Amino acid sequence: MCSCKCFYRCILVDCCSMDDIGQRCPPSPHPFSMCKSEAAAFGYPCEDHKVTTEDGYILSLKRIPHGRFDTNSTNNTRQPVLLFHGLMVDGVSWLLGTPKQSLGFLLADGGFDVWFANTRGTNTSRNHTSLSPKDPAYWNWTWDEIAAYDLPSVLELVYNHTGGQKVHYIGHSLGTLIILAAFSEHKVLHLVRSAVLLCPIAYLSRTKSKLTRLAAEIFLAEAFHFLGYHEFNPVGPVAHEILIQVCGNPEIDCYDLFSAVAGPDCCLNTSTTCAFLQHAPQSTSIKNLVHLSQMVRHQGIRRYDYGNAKDNMKHYNQPRPPLYNLSSIPTHVPMFLTHGGQDFLGDVPDTRHLLRTLVRSHDSDNIEVLYVPDYAHADFVIGFNAPQLVYAPMVDFFQRH
Repeated sequence: MCSCKCFYRCILVDCCSMDDIGQRCPPSPHPFSMCKSEAAAFGYPCEDHKVTTEDGYILSLKRIPHGRFDTNSTNNTRQPVLLFHGLMVDGVSWLLGTPKQSLGFLLADGGFDVWFANTRGTNTSRNHTSLSPKDPAYWNWTWDEIAAYDLPSVLELVYNHTGGQKVHYIGHSLGTLIILAAFSEHKVLHLVRSAVLLCPIAYLSRTKSKLTRLAAEIFLAEAFHFLGYHEFNPVGPVAHEILIQVCGNPEIDCYDLFSAVAGPDCCLNTSTTCAFLQHAPQSTSIKNLVHLSQMVRHQGIRRYDYGNAKDNMKHYNQPRPPLYNLSSIPTHVPMFLTHGGQDFLGDVPDTRHLLRTLVRSHDSDNIEVLYVPDYAHADFVIGFNAPQLVYAPMVDFFQRH
């Protein structure tokens, strides 16, 4: 009998029925509504905001302006915090546990004005001023565009809506990569008060995930892009075909894709895992997966490579994509970075490379690093002991900055 955690494997080889999944992971009554399914269920106020990016994507932001027992919703002394999710999830990932476990709830009850980003292509951010998700052009983006358009748009909305207060930023995984890219180009610095990076992703060339490495080495995302696929839905037919390709390799353990991709999490409980499956995974673009695969195959952090000097010249006026120079990040920006010893994506060698780039020249009073030996990728967001191990020192960092 299959567990929720091996849901993808069930789809791939039909090792269990959907009835079994349904019994173990009952469907959410509001699968695409963070406010209704999570916040309101625990008695929190929740607002839905919209912002349009410069390139036309209409993004949804959710807001919990105050905690359950604070009725003074007009209190402008609350510091705004923006939480930016990782790849193939959305903002609800910050609210999948109880109020004593979920970072979004803990921050609201702790006196912060909490905002949740939802990137282009996710369930609540699929609108555009002129394009439909059925149009190939809708999916013509990578994390380059998320960093250049989504990130500043949502930060500016939060900044303006909260009376011009600088924003504490919390990113997980892909949410860390985009803020590092923006900082390296000296963008959004005027909007950000401090930045917390959970499982910072920058360098990927030494990833411990055999599945991720194999997919990159055989140019799997590029093949599907070449065949005319544009949207990657993790539970759709393209994902099914990709899993068939990689799971045939005897070195790849597809029984538990959570662990195969992101590392063996130590501290997840069944109810939280099921809540994750109710709301995630979310779509991203095939082009984005191509870009991430390029990062696995090559050292350094560059913009999307169009594959030949002519096309790169057309887009960048140079034969190779420009580098994001992380050593140029201003040394005064308060940054809190935390990573895990079991994380296959933000693996220890790549993360240490990032830390050497940042820490050696950063103002010592403005940077802090927390290493959690037992943690893998998802533990930082939905681990049952994350409030004690990670969130408490993170809030202490906010209070000092």
